[in-house]
Amino acid sequence: MQVKDVDTSQHLPVMEYFYTIQGEGSYSGRASFFIRLAGCDVGCVWCDVKESWDMSEHPLQTIDFLLNEVVTSGTDFVVITGGEPAMYDLTTLVNRLKEQHIEVAIETSGTYPLLGAIDWYCFSPKKFKAPVDEAYSKASELKIIINHPSDFAWAEEHATKVSSNCKLYLQPEWSKQERFLPEIIAYVKNHPKWRISLQTHKFMNIP
Repeated sequence: MQVKDVDTSQHLPVMEYFYTIQGEGSYSGRASFFIRLAGCDVGCVWCDVKESWDMSEHPLQTIDFLLNEVVTSGTDFVVITGGEPAMYDLTTLVNRLKEQHIEVAIETSGTYPLLGAIDWYCFSPKKFKAPVDEAYSKASELKIIINHPSDFAWAEEHATKVSSNCKLYLQPEWSKQERFLPEIIAYVKNHPKWRISLQTHKFMNIP
């Protein structure tokens, strides 16, 4: 099964879905329903959900099914993540969620043009595949994962391309947090336009 074979007006390949607390970025601490779509061609070496990469290993779920799960949870906020969720046309899913007055965010590497009227665009570019130009103008927040000392300069390069309203975050790669968090703290103190994002859901031991 390939992306072109998926009729996204009816269903999407889903690795998992769950109601939890957003752990990182601008909405950290907010009750959120996550829909993790399967399929990704970015190939981050430190990805903590590599099992999401192969869409053929995960079932197609209907939009009706997903909508029912979201509404039943009682949430007012959905995060579409992956994998790389922008590989798919999200128009139908997002429109159906908005009909229920549910706010919708996406977490994306920005490597595909976005199809769907998303409310909040979390842009986390990766060195493994370049983003499309529109990602910079759409970005509500720019979240850079710090995995190497050179990532600070790389973060600044991307920060020059987003709008002045875009929130800027530096987040340590989880397995290297002990090493890089002190450097991030010092960097943010010297460059206060940036904020620190931590994967607080891992501290709370929730998905």
